[in-house]
Amino acid sequence: MTSLDPAALDPATPDPAAPDPAATRRTLHLVGNAHIDPVWLWRWPEGLQEIRATFRSAIDRMDEYPDFVFTCDSVMYLEWIERHDPELFAAIRARVAEGRWRMVGGWWVEPDCNVPSGESFVRQALYGQRYLLEKFGAIATIGCNVDPFGHHAMLPQLLRKSGLEGYLFLRPGPHEMALPGQFFHWESPDGSRVLAYRLPNEYCAPGEDIGHHLDKALALMPSDEPELMVFYGVGNHGGGPTRANLDSIRRLDGLGGLPRLTLSHPEAYFARLRGRDGIPVHAGELQHHGPGCYSSHSGVKAWNRRAENELQRAEKWAAVAAAVAGEPYPHGQFAEAWKLVLFNQFHDILAGTAIRSAYDDARDDYGRARSLAAEMFNRSAQAVARRIDIPPREATEPLVVFNPHPWELNADVEVEYGRAVGARLADEAGAPVPVQLTRSEATMAGARGRVAFRATVPPLGHRVYHLLPGGADAVPEPRGPVSATATTLENEHVRLEVDPATGWLSSLYDKASGTELLPPRPGPHAVVIDDPSDTWGHRVRAYDRVAGSFRCTRVRLVETGPVRAVLRVESRFERSTLAEELVLSAGSRQVEVRVAVDWHERLRMLKLRFPTALAEVTATHEIPYGHLERVPDGTEEPTQAWVDVSGTLPSGGRAGLTVANDGKHGHDVRGGEIGVTALRSPAYAWHEPKELDPDGVHEYLDQGRQEFRLLLIPHGGDWRAADPVRRAAELNQPAFALLESFHEGPLPQRAAHADDGAGSVVVTVVKEDEDRAGDVVVRAHESAGRATTARIALPMLGGRVIEAAFGPCEIKTFRVPRDPQGAVVETDLLERPGQV
Repeated sequence: MTSLDPAALDPATPDPAAPDPAATRRTLHLVGNAHIDPVWLWRWPEGLQEIRATFRSAIDRMDEYPDFVFTCDSVMYLEWIERHDPELFAAIRARVAEGRWRMVGGWWVEPDCNVPSGESFVRQALYGQRYLLEKFGAIATIGCNVDPFGHHAMLPQLLRKSGLEGYLFLRPGPHEMALPGQFFHWESPDGSRVLAYRLPNEYCAPGEDIGHHLDKALALMPSDEPELMVFYGVGNHGGGPTRANLDSIRRLDGLGGLPRLTLSHPEAYFARLRGRDGIPVHAGELQHHGPGCYSSHSGVKAWNRRAENELQRAEKWAAVAAAVAGEPYPHGQFAEAWKLVLFNQFHDILAGTAIRSAYDDARDDYGRARSLAAEMFNRSAQAVARRIDIPPREATEPLVVFNPHPWELNADVEVEYGRAVGARLADEAGAPVPVQLTRSEATMAGARGRVAFRATVPPLGHRVYHLLPGGADAVPEPRGPVSATATTLENEHVRLEVDPATGWLSSLYDKASGTELLPPRPGPHAVVIDDPSDTWGHRVRAYDRVAGSFRCTRVRLVETGPVRAVLRVESRFERSTLAEELVLSAGSRQVEVRVAVDWHERLRMLKLRFPTALAEVTATHEIPYGHLERVPDGTEEPTQAWVDVSGTLPSGGRAGLTVANDGKHGHDVRGGEIGVTALRSPAYAWHEPKELDPDGVHEYLDQGRQEFRLLLIPHGGDWRAADPVRRAAELNQPAFALLESFHEGPLPQRAAHADDGAGSVVVTVVKEDEDRAGDVVVRAHESAGRATTARIALPMLGGRVIEAAFGPCEIKTFRVPRDPQGAVVETDLLERPGQV
């Protein structure tokens, strides 16, 4: 066996003494690792102990085998060791300095690589890479997600802009997706590339002789490739390379019948690949494996979506409060909250494939993160609100509405009130605002009231409204009323009709384009699917085994007024019930659907289907910080907050429908019909080929009640005109209303603090920098797939402006000093200037 000298451990310095592979045996780089699931068929305390034991074993093997090299990913494991075993952490640092403990990945954990938001992938690297830089003096250069169940198409850009030039993965396997080679340049929609390598066979090996493991791996790889790479070491529950592993490598290498076996690490292997000619290119996503994971455990996916959005909202307003109110920015609390979210994005947690009790821990972690986000947001909002100049108005109560988005918001706002004021409203100038009573959360007569009104709030701004006494004179909605009957809703833009026989729409008419979007006889809406697949959905491509559909039991008009009208549709299937409230507001171009389902089916799935009359359809799905066109053939696909179908109507015209969601990730498009996977109910942590004992006691996912919201957005032929990225963002980060008091202050009653111009460049992040220098970090992405120039105004910083060119689907990050003389600097995703 050939030992590696220090030069060979440096990826930038290939070993000049290494034999020419063309003149000798091929070389097989053997990477000693220990894939560790901190949570899966066990809870995190057991995972923590296994990490300690595995890392200690790796250090011990280094003492026994001078040429042994250990490769580690998942930065959070190192933070756990630093906190719980400082002596072991010191030993790891020494081996890192020596070059025998190698760090890859650079992310907090190996997350699910489909479900988290684009910003969550940024934070995986932001916290992971900066930790490595602080503790070890260098960041990782090779990304590593060997266990997740598919990889979205924007990852090459996110990796590149986080300092990662290569990528290791395992799934999808060769039987699930053909790729142009064992290694290839992986390209994202903006043109960014990383050198990717699909591991052969597995990332772990048995604890004994690894000959069979190597045979299987070599059988899957090209026979004429001079250098290849294989991972070995006991994994999943940890363990790492064993003495038997290392002894067998020495024995097998001495026999001469295999390629030359070299104890190595990924950076050394990628260094051998760089600069080679003729490496093929793969553009797009790496899918599919385990499509059930897009929907398994609705709870954890909803907790994650809400935590992501609440943290981003809190960061924006904390940055505003620091700039305009002098409120200290809570860096430490944000770091704690984000790390809780990032940990629970681990693929076996967020994918819904862990044991039931693990979700008690996940619920508590997400709850802690959301509690911190709520505390930081409210502290910031209150700091701004108490500095607004609100002169006294007799018998009124001020109400401050906060817009979490850097574009003007026009949206319905609901607020509970409890004082002696009535259901009348005026804006900051005293002009009347249409308002209507709606259902209060309190059932005590007269104790509380709740009103709904249409608010218009400046970009990332606030606006003061005033609740007034009385309620006799209704204020007409200037955009026109909503007409409503027991089965229809109509405003100036949209008309819809519900068929009581089916419990769903028989008509959805878009007045702007003069088109009827639905076919003459729409198919069933709430469809129940037989789903005998395991928790992952292994071997499944599409969920189409229809068992039946929900039967409508009642349709009724539950609310009407100058602001909006609401139709409620109630349905039943066997032991389960479904209620959907269709909300159409005055002046709105979209229909909100508020869904409450009480589910008691097993080994079944609920699909909400949205048929259209469209043909020759293009299906567009939102992915993290981007979008992707996919074939509309019914395949179950991972999607972020919206999916769109655009195509040709029977009349020959062009039209489309976008469906946005606030926490659902499994979707399919079949022809012109969108299917949203509302829930699925396999047994917990059930993996084929295990068969469920028909007489056994099993716990099933998604039992009981859940609520979520959807938007139906009709549009013309191009989905970009509907701006689904912003509409979905407004659904996921709604306006916030705060009852206030009268006081003097330096801030006006109506103000904007940041404005992205509402073009195709969308600002998603406004925060303070991680170096605590007081700079404001602004992140934006181009959302339409077209090159453009953006102008981002920052009134919160005295009117500073960012002007920048964006390529199609490009993500950019800027650091803006508070000092007006300081230059705005573009950075990488780690907030490092000069690294773009």
